Amino acid sequence: MTEGGAWQGNWRVRLYERVRERGFDSLTAFAEARPAVPLHVLAEELGEEDVAGVQLLGGLLAEAEQRKQVTRFVRDVLVRLLSQHLPEGWPAVLDDSSRFTVAQSFAMWTSFTPETHKERVMQARAALRTSPPPPGWRPLGPDDELLRTLLPDEEV
Repeated sequence: MTEGGAWQGNWRVRLYERVRERGFDSLTAFAEARPAVPLHVLAEELGEEDVAGVQLLGGLLAEAEQRKQVTRFVRDVLVRLLSQHLPEGWPAVLDDSSRFTVAQSFAMWTSFTPETHKERVMQARAALRTSPPPPGWRPLGPDDELLRTLLPDEEV
């Protein structure tokens, strides 16, 4: 992406124009058609030179708030982060390197989570550290059974 290119002009309008050009009526529909694809990859699909992942993230959150599906959005963000940072799934052994990668993914997840859901995310992180998922676990979307157990769809 060019320096500052994503922030030139009306980037919100640009995002929606790009998803409509691809046959989707919302950012959510576009993202849902590509489950577990990292946000930066989705942003590149919409415009390598002028769309940033953080813009897509903000738009997806706004749509989730309108639809009262923020918890699902929060799960989706984790799925995309794990896909990016742990493409082979949950590590069989948490050595220094894999522990760092998991911690980095969790930190990013927390930073991308709206305040209304941070406490629940902290609890889910603790549960995943205390009782790790099986080796190779790789959620393929926000409706993953384990994730729905950790973060059920009750809106806060």
